[in-house]
Formats: sequence, structure tokens, C-alpha cells
Amino acid sequence: MASRWLFSPAVDVAAFGGSAVLSFVALAVGWHFGWLDGEKADTPEWTWIAGVLLIDVAHVWSTLFRTYLDREEFRRRPGLYLLVPAVGLAAGVALYSLDDNGRIFWRCLAYLAVFHFVRQQYGWVMLYRAKCGERDRAGKWIDSLTIYLATVFPLVHWHSHLPRRFWWFLRGDFERIPTLAADLLEPVYWSMLALYFARSLWRRIDSGFANPGKDLVVFTTALCWYVGIVAINSDYAFLVTNVVIHGIPYLVLVYWYGWMRGRESKNSSRVRTIAIFVATVWALAFAEELLWDRVVWKERSWLFGSPWPLDEWRWLFVPLLALPQLTHYILDGFIWRRRANPSFTLVQPID
Repeated sequence: MASRWLFSPAVDVAAFGGSAVLSFVALAVGWHFGWLDGEKADTPEWTWIAGVLLIDVAHVWSTLFRTYLDREEFRRRPGLYLLVPAVGLAAGVALYSLDDNGRIFWRCLAYLAVFHFVRQQYGWVMLYRAKCGERDRAGKWIDSLTIYLATVFPLVHWHSHLPRRFWWFLRGDFERIPTLAADLLEPVYWSMLALYFARSLWRRIDSGFANPGKDLVVFTTALCWYVGIVAINSDYAFLVTNVVIHGIPYLVLVYWYGWMRGRESKNSSRVRTIAIFVATVWALAFAEELLWDRVVWKERSWLFGSPWPLDEWRWLFVPLLALPQLTHYILDGFIWRRRANPSFTLVQPID
């Protein structure tokens, strides 16, 4: 019988369930020390290092292993991989130049990031549907609406209750909408969650069918997004619930895909390959954030050193430093689509 899991039972549960548990452990720590009532400036620096540097920025750079560092994949679509960063940089410079402080640029990047975060959770659900052979149209509608509402409703609530103590990139990068939007969407949100899990339970009882990985993704997504955005108004809470469940499973996905392809040609030590993978993305993430801090933010000289006086070049450096994120957001919509990637398979390796 084919596995119902994307990677393996232990790895799937650790990646999706474990990252959610880690988020709530961090929430408990934050509650104990009184960090849940503050804005970005009140969030401890170690959470930025662990959440932003070692997970969020690192997972962006991990895309390299699926694209530019994969010679076979790069040769298959060189136009895509060369055109995206070139056009992205040109568009970024143009957007940043539209106003004095780059507000339009940051707002566009924030909404692109939001779209990417939402679509990633949808992508996990679709991968699990394909893994378990689910082809029914009604089920796809229920699954799609549920995972979209699990992410979109918290975002609508956020937009309709501005200002909040947290923001995506910069304060004010979201536009306020009427609270009526959240009020109308909330009953639909709860109804779809109830319908999804009721259907999942009924299918298990009626026919014995189960897709536990998909259920885990929907449950952890709904829980973390609701708690981190709706239930708690805190930069710390948003960081630990939003970043962890987004970045860790993606890092697992990229590593697992590379591991499976590597096993076809050589017998590598998994511990060694994990160490190389993690060390590489962490080093690249540190280098990127060092440049961000020295040129743009100038907030962490204790970690990155003294700022560089290059303010007159911000119109170029900001779009250039944001290019890895932008490229990741765009390419992520291509590299995991099963129809466009005939070599993309996720199966449990035989040890």
C-alpha cells in the first residue's frame, strides 16, 4: 500500500505538527516573561535570530537547492531562472523610486509575501490530496475553501482592526478595510472548518479513508494563524506562530527532494547532507541580513557591525537585497507544480 504521507509518518508529523508545537511552546515562554503585550521593539532579539534569520530568511535561500544549484533543473528552464530575478530587480527599482521612502515598494512586497504564505498552505493540501489519490470535485472545493479561509480570514481580521502591534515589513504596509468584512467572513470561516473536519471524520468512519497529513496541515494552519493574528495582538506572537510553521516544513521539503534525487546517483550520509544544507542556508541568511542591517536598518550593530554610509544608494540596495525574497515568492509558484515538473516526486526512501 502506498504511503499516505509526503515524506514519512515521523517526518510529516515532526515538520507540520512539531513546528506548531514549537510555536506554542514559544508562546508559553512569551506569556511567562510578559512578551505578548508589546510591539516589534519589545520582542526579544533572540526571537528575531531564531525566527527571522535562521528560519524565515534561511528558507528563502533554500530555494537555491531546488533551482540554481540543481544543474539539471536549471538547464531545463534557464529562461525562467534568469528572467525572474532580472525583471524582479528592474520592477523593484521602479517601484522604490515612485516615492521618497519606498512605501509603495514595501506595500507591494508585503502583499506578494502574504499571497505566497497563503498559497504555500494551499499547496500542502493539494500535495496531500494527490498523494492519497483524492480526485473528487466536491472534496477539492471543500479542501480549497477551508485552507484559504484558514489563512484569509485572519488576514481580513488584521486589515479590519488596524493599527495592530505587529506588521509584515513596515508599520502601515497594510491598508485598513471596514470591520464589516471580518464580521461577514467569520461565520463562513467557522462553518467551513466545521464542515471540513466533520467530513474527514465521516469518511474515516464510513469507508475507513483517512488523509492524516492533510488534516494536520489544515488544523495547524487554522490554529496558528488564528492565535497569532486574531486572538493575540502581539508582535512576538505573530512572529513565532507565522514564521515557524511556514519556514520549517519548506526547509524539510527542499531537503527531502534533494535527498531523494541524490540517492539515485550516490550513497550519501544523511547527517552530512543535512549539515551542509543547513550550514549553507544559514550562512547565506546571515550574509543577507548583515547587508540589510549595515545599509538599510542599522539596528543590530552588536551582531552585524557598524553601519555603512550608503543612504543615497538605498533606491538600488533595497530592491537588490529584497531580490532573494521576490525570486523565492515567484519561483515557488512554478517549481512544485506536479504537471510542470515531471521529475517531482516525494516518496519515503528505503534505508
